[in-house]
Amino acid sequence: MANVVIIGAQWGDEGKGKVVDIYTEHAQQVVRYQGGNNAGHTLVVGNETIVLHLIPSGILHPGKRCIIGNGVVLDPKIFLGEIEGLKKRGYMQDDSQLVVDSNLHVIMPWHKAIDLAREKHADRKIGTTGRGIGPTYEDKVGRRGIRMSDLVKPQVFRRKLKEILPEKNFLLENFFGEAPLDEEQIFAEYSSYAQQIEKYIGCCSRSLNKAIEEGANLLFEGAQGTLLDIDHGTYPYVTSSSTCIGGVCTGSGVAARHINGVIGITKAYCTRVGEGPFPSELHDEMGENLRKAGSEFGATTGRPRRCGWFDAVALREAVRLNGMTGLAITKLDVLSELDSIKICTAYSYKGELIEDFPRDADILQECTPVYEEFPGWGSDICEAKSMADLPDAAKAYLAKLEELVNCPAVLISVGPRRDQTIQVSNPFA
Repeated sequence: MANVVIIGAQWGDEGKGKVVDIYTEHAQQVVRYQGGNNAGHTLVVGNETIVLHLIPSGILHPGKRCIIGNGVVLDPKIFLGEIEGLKKRGYMQDDSQLVVDSNLHVIMPWHKAIDLAREKHADRKIGTTGRGIGPTYEDKVGRRGIRMSDLVKPQVFRRKLKEILPEKNFLLENFFGEAPLDEEQIFAEYSSYAQQIEKYIGCCSRSLNKAIEEGANLLFEGAQGTLLDIDHGTYPYVTSSSTCIGGVCTGSGVAARHINGVIGITKAYCTRVGEGPFPSELHDEMGENLRKAGSEFGATTGRPRRCGWFDAVALREAVRLNGMTGLAITKLDVLSELDSIKICTAYSYKGELIEDFPRDADILQECTPVYEEFPGWGSDICEAKSMADLPDAAKAYLAKLEELVNCPAVLISVGPRRDQTIQVSNPFA
């Protein structure tokens, strides 16, 4: 038995969807434990590209059970649309393949309205996707949220709606100058969603722990990345949930002692979406070349991602925070045409060398990268099946990354397809 966690090691968008899809072969259940539909996981199966926002990537494998844990916040409309899209493509023909925890919190219309209004009127923008994720987590912590178990009980849902909506409308009208929301319209629409979702609802914590007792392999799928963690990320330019290892336990109801491996997903370079510090960001032609070669546009928003060289300082922080046992390095092929490649090995702050990742976003904003330069390999590596198939310069680059962050590579992605992957070792073995 082995239970493995997949965590983004940068600012998200590292390619977790593909890695989860590959590792699902070894697991019986795949668990999404935090975040919402502000994250998109892109998978390429043959000639087909599939983008998932809420449902775990393992859903593409028949017979695998996919769990959406209590730590997730769920938009019912998006969720049902995702199911419909999967079924039309021939996936998820068995509804018992998917379970939604009764304790997860529901994204309501006022969450999205407030999210958009705040970003619209803010002097200091965070770069939110406007999907209502942050306001939903706020209400969860403030004990005024609506959970899935509330939504499927009409009397409870009606009571909570009457309690919550007047305050939200007051904020929308009197503070932001936006239009109020209609109670009857919300009740009718979301009651309809509840009827369609009810068959998927269960207690994920008990289900998962029973599976562990029976010897099943579990794969935990995170959203976003370590540096967007609400506690340990570049606050306030972060998401609203625990993207680090601690979020696995609180978001699924599985104890830490059951986790056997933590795989950090990192690109062979670095990207970030939205606002916030990014020391190795490239504002020149090279940054644009990386964006085009890597198709660096958000799967959820379509926004162009900011691109830069690999940041070993930031990744060392992610390895330390999560106790990572291995790295999955994605998009190595994107660097294939470059004559030389740089790695940020330290920061310079007011003339002093910094090798530890600053916890203060304002300090990080003033840091400049210190680089080491390496020769490129100048050849196509998309058909490489093993480390031996890679050019010497590519192997040297990977070895340097492992050395700088003190964590071994267990998987190398050399293209978007499933078969364009070098599996160095199996974390489930």
